[in-house]
Amino acid sequence: MTYKSRLTLLILLDSIIVSFAVFVAFWIVYPYSTTPYDYLIIGITAFTLLAFHHLYAVIYNLYNKVWSYASVGELVAIVKAVTFTIASVAIIQFLINDFVIYRRALLVTWMLHIILIGGSRFIWRVFRDRYISTGEKDKKRTLIVGAGDAGAMIARQLNTEHNDSELWPVAFVDDDDNKQRMQVYNLPVIGKVEQLPKLVGENNIEHIVIAIPSLKNGELKRIVEFANEAEVKIQMIPKLEDLASGRVEVSHLKNIEVEDLLGREPVMLDSESIEGTIAGETVMVTGAGGSIGSEICRQLMPFKPARILLVGHGEFSIYSIEMELRKKYDNTNIEIVPIIGDVKDRRRMFHLMETYKPKKVYHAAAHKHVPLMEYNPHEAVKNNVIGTKNVAEAADSFNVDTFVLVSTDKAVNPTNVMGASKRVAEMVVQQLAAHSQTKFVAVRFGNVLGSRGSVIPLFRKQIEAGGPVTVTDPEMTRYFMTIPEASRLVIQAGTLARGGEIFVLDMGEPVKIVDLAKNLIKLSGYTEDEIEIKFSGIRPGEKMYEELLGEDEIHPKAVFEKIYIGKTVEIDERIIDELIDEFKAYDRNELKDALMKIVYMEREVLEAN
Repeated sequence: MTYKSRLTLLILLDSIIVSFAVFVAFWIVYPYSTTPYDYLIIGITAFTLLAFHHLYAVIYNLYNKVWSYASVGELVAIVKAVTFTIASVAIIQFLINDFVIYRRALLVTWMLHIILIGGSRFIWRVFRDRYISTGEKDKKRTLIVGAGDAGAMIARQLNTEHNDSELWPVAFVDDDDNKQRMQVYNLPVIGKVEQLPKLVGENNIEHIVIAIPSLKNGELKRIVEFANEAEVKIQMIPKLEDLASGRVEVSHLKNIEVEDLLGREPVMLDSESIEGTIAGETVMVTGAGGSIGSEICRQLMPFKPARILLVGHGEFSIYSIEMELRKKYDNTNIEIVPIIGDVKDRRRMFHLMETYKPKKVYHAAAHKHVPLMEYNPHEAVKNNVIGTKNVAEAADSFNVDTFVLVSTDKAVNPTNVMGASKRVAEMVVQQLAAHSQTKFVAVRFGNVLGSRGSVIPLFRKQIEAGGPVTVTDPEMTRYFMTIPEASRLVIQAGTLARGGEIFVLDMGEPVKIVDLAKNLIKLSGYTEDEIEIKFSGIRPGEKMYEELLGEDEIHPKAVFEKIYIGKTVEIDERIIDELIDEFKAYDRNELKDALMKIVYMEREVLEAN
C-alpha cells in the first residue's frame, strides 16, 4: 500500500469514527432529547470535533506511525490528540451555546474517541501478531533466560512479523520467585535456571538466549553449566558495560566465548589520573601490532594523547592497527604514527626517542612462546633482554617520564628460557630505575585469552577440524585474563609508577587447561563424545602451574584494585652485561644455564633476606 492510499484510508476511517463517536455519545447521555436546537449543537460539535481531530492527529503524527509496532508511546500520542481535540471543542461549545458545555456528552465522546481510534490502530498489531506472522513454523523454539527489561525487549523484537532472525520465543526462565507463572508479552515464565535441562526437553527448546546484561561474578558460568546439560545452542546479550547505546537489540546477540566464563568483575580504572598523564602527550607502544600491544593502543586512544607511536617490526600488523585506529578516531586531532622498527636495533630506538621524545613508553615487544624459545634461546635473549635494554636506555637518555615493561608470570621461578629472559628484562629496568629520572616499572600477569599463539585459538582450530583437542596434562593450570582487562591494568599501573616496582595483576583463580577445552567444545555445539580430548604430555620448558609472585616477593596490600607490588632485590648489573657480551658464544644448553644462573642468584638473595 502506497503512502497516499494509506493516509487517505486512515483519514477516512478517523472521520467515520469521530462522527460516530459524537452522535452515539449524545444519544447515550440525552436519549430522549429531539429538539432542533440539540441537533444544531450536535452538528456544530461533530464538525469542530472532526476538524480539531485531524489537526491534532497531524501534530502528534497519528498518520505517520508504523502501527505494526504500536505500544505505550503510540497510546500516549492518541490520548493527547483526543484530549486536546475535546478541550478545543468544549471551548467552541462554550462560545456558541450561551456559555453552556455539554460536559457529560463530551466526556463520553472522549472515552469513545480513545477506544475507537486506539482500537482501530492496535487491532492491526494484534491481528498481525496472531495470524499474519510466520511464527514458529520455520524458526527455532527459543527459551529466554531472564524475564527482566532486557528479556522483555528481546521477546518483543523476536515476536514480530519483521523478525528476520531464526529464533521464535516460546517462554522465559527466571530465578525470581515473584515472576514464576507470570507472563511477559504473552510468554510464560515456566521455571528457574536450575531446571533448564528438564524444561528444554519438555518444551522442545532448540535455542537458549541469556538476556541478563547485569550478570554478576560467576553467575553466567552457572547458567551456562545448566544450559550445557540441555545440549542446545546458547547465545547472550552483551554485558552492561559493553552495550554502547544502552539499548538491547536482537542484533546484539552473540555466541558465548570462553572469555565470558572467567567470572571476573570488570576493573574500574582511575580514568582521571590516566587522562592527566596521557592527554596531550606523546606515547610510544613497542610491539604495537601484537595482541597486547595493539590493545594497549586501543585503550590509550580514548584518553586523547596528542600523538601515539606504533612501533613494531611486522609490516602488516602495524598497518592493521594503524588502519583500525584511523578509522575509529578519524575525527580527532590525535596523530597516529606507524613506525617499522626492531627493538634489537639500538640505533633505531635511540633515533626514535630523540625524534619524538615520548612522555610514556609501553614496551610490549617480546618473544613469548615457551617451547619455541627453548629451541631458540639466543633469539629470546636478543629480543627480550637486549631489545628491552635498548628501548629502556634510550628512554633514560631522552628523559622519558615513565617506562612500563609488559612482563609475565613465567618470570617467577622460571623453568624455561622465555620466563628467565623476561625476568632478566625486569632486572634491566629495575637497575635503570635506581639512578634514572625516568620511572621504570614492570607489570607482570599471566596468559591472556585469545592472544596470538595462546591455547584458545589452537583449541578452536582443532575443534573446527573435528578434533582431537590436545591438552598437555589433566592437572595443568594457568592464570587467565582477557586482553582488554590486562591492557587496562597495564595502563593503570603506569600511573602508579614511582620507579623500580614490579606490579603484579590479580589474575583471579588458576584455571585447569582441560576445563577450558571442555567448555570450548560445549560452546562450539559439540559434546566430548564428538570431539575427543587427548593428553600429549608436558612440552619443553613448561610448568604444571604458574606463579605471579614468589612467596618471598609478596606485598599483601593492593596499591589499586587488582594491582599489587612485588618485593625486589638489587642484582649486580655486571652479570647481565657479561651475559649480553658472551651469549653468542654459548650453545643452546649453555645459554639456558647462564640465564638460570642469574635468576637463581636473585632467588638466593631473597631467601637470605
